[in-house]
Amino acid sequence: MNALNTTAVERLTELLATLGMQADTPLSNWIAGELAPGQGERIELLDPVTGLPLIEYRDAGAERVASAVEAATLAQQEWMSLTASERGRRMTAAAWALHGHEETLAQLESVVAGKPIRDCRGEVNKVREMFEYYAGWCDKQHGEVIPVPTSHLNYVRHVPYGVVGQITPWNAPMFTCAWQLAPAIAAGNGVVLKPSEMTPFSSVAIAMLMERSGLPKGLINIVNGVGPTTGAALTGHDGISKLVFVGSPESGRRIAQAGAERLVPSVLELGGKSANIVFDDARLDDAVAGAQAAIFAAAGQSCVAGSRLLVQREVFDVVCERLARAAGEISVGLPSDEATQMGPVQNAKQYQHITSMIEAARQHGARLLCGGQRPTGLPAEAEGYFLAPTVLADVTEEMAIAQEEVFGPVLVVMPFDSEEDAVRLANATRFGLAGAVWTQDPARAHRVAARLRAGTVWINSYKAINVMSPFGGFGDSGFGRSSGMEGLKEYTVAQSVWVETAPSASVAMGYGSGVG
Repeated sequence: MNALNTTAVERLTELLATLGMQADTPLSNWIAGELAPGQGERIELLDPVTGLPLIEYRDAGAERVASAVEAATLAQQEWMSLTASERGRRMTAAAWALHGHEETLAQLESVVAGKPIRDCRGEVNKVREMFEYYAGWCDKQHGEVIPVPTSHLNYVRHVPYGVVGQITPWNAPMFTCAWQLAPAIAAGNGVVLKPSEMTPFSSVAIAMLMERSGLPKGLINIVNGVGPTTGAALTGHDGISKLVFVGSPESGRRIAQAGAERLVPSVLELGGKSANIVFDDARLDDAVAGAQAAIFAAAGQSCVAGSRLLVQREVFDVVCERLARAAGEISVGLPSDEATQMGPVQNAKQYQHITSMIEAARQHGARLLCGGQRPTGLPAEAEGYFLAPTVLADVTEEMAIAQEEVFGPVLVVMPFDSEEDAVRLANATRFGLAGAVWTQDPARAHRVAARLRAGTVWINSYKAINVMSPFGGFGDSGFGRSSGMEGLKEYTVAQSVWVETAPSASVAMGYGSGVG
């Protein structure tokens, strides 16, 4: 073990032990209420800070997935035998099971995902908030009575799918784990969830803590491994009745195809190329600060990152100048440092993707205003995947950097001349996840927001997200919705029940008999 990485390995081992997960044996899955080792090939995790080996574990494999589905099936039946009110009480207790473990979970996420510790602390609180919100929905999923034109009483119930399969990404593993788990079990389902193979442990920790608080054993199962093995076993298992995926459009297509082959529906929360529109009457101090937060938070590794800044030509130069100056003041450093505002990119593959896109843009005429390389002044051990906040101007809409998701701390700034021009540019991608409008004209703000093909639109703000509000996109950003009441509905199926109330039933031959 290289001396530079000894501290990170020791810290990870200590954190896992604190949570009851032994790092010296690869207990990487949570199945039927127990930690279980994988049965496949070894997977090596690298430290985002140093680029050096951090820990190894084994791919779960098809047999572990089958065990997880079986456990979820049995636990789901037990879960649905409880009253809705009791399920709500148990979900609330599960949320509070995190109490006292917040700092350990935040530190674990920071070490493995390379996220600034202060960001991870906020995400732990969001996990509890999500479970508390959906706990309140357990006994409020009302049906309805349809006034059918017959002697029947017709009522509609919303019933769970049974067992759902979920796959979450590496950029926010703890957040997206809870984002998907909470509505699924509130709707009455059992779950088998596969995190990214690069960030496996926080999802296991959350499932372990919550099930030990009173959820049925096996209601939440976490299987860890790579897509071609563990992922394929999950999406192809006959016991999975719905698939939910958060990640790239390329992988999302494969997930949807796997589900379609078995006639299993899916929810896809995919990438974005979100447009942040600044009109010339905007409060520029707020707009520049919002533009920075929109792209440089989490090192740009966010599906809703405001990666395209569209600025009205009258204020284009001054906004570019302010952005470049402000980007240089962002504190890039070790995730463990309380002062760090932006940490490293999570993995080598993503780092190479980002830097290659920057270089390609420059070769096609884009002008580098700042960044584009490793920041200076980093600690000696920071030899990993660090990239300075990067701003590019002179970008045209046909360039790849303006059309494809970079998923890194890279902002392209493009001018527009009119409201019509801004809307056209904003909608000129195959993505449709989010967007923002900065203006002091309220009529224009609402008018432009209504014309943006984006699932979430902010006005004079960016990245305000809450579990109460639906989230999702159009086009290559996916379909279906997470969070809010709409997210809950994704996990149920409407069941129509007909009860004959006539003194003597009249059953006639033919479809639709008795109507009219």
